[in-house]
Amino acid sequence: MTSQIHPTAIVSPKAKLSKNVSIGPFCIVEDDVTLGENTKLISHVSLTGTTTLGKDCVLYPYVSMGHPPQDFKHKGGPVSIVVGDRCTFRESANVHPGTDAGKPVTRIGNDCYFMVGTHLAH
Repeated sequence: MTSQIHPTAIVSPKAKLSKNVSIGPFCIVEDDVTLGENTKLISHVSLTGTTTLGKDCVLYPYVSMGHPPQDFKHKGGPVSIVVGDRCTFRESANVHPGTDAGKPVTRIGNDCYFMVGTHLAH
């Protein structure tokens, strides 16, 4: 099966999409984003920065990942997010990368479930 991308989604040609990815209405997937096999973006998801999701992840509406960290110590250096397999992010959860003034990578393991409004950061 090939990936399914809703016509209203904006997906960069530089984004890396694995097999069977589903990208729903009004999602935005920018250049340095990688989506693992069978990952599903339901709708209104915003993925940017150097963000990697493993296989079988599900992102519900208004999930946001990869935008600059909310830390005044961050000076704009390279930072990233790495998410494991089978993670679920419910509505309005957001994940920010680490900071260049500490640990630059926010790492999330496998089989995690983040409920509505969760904030994960540096």
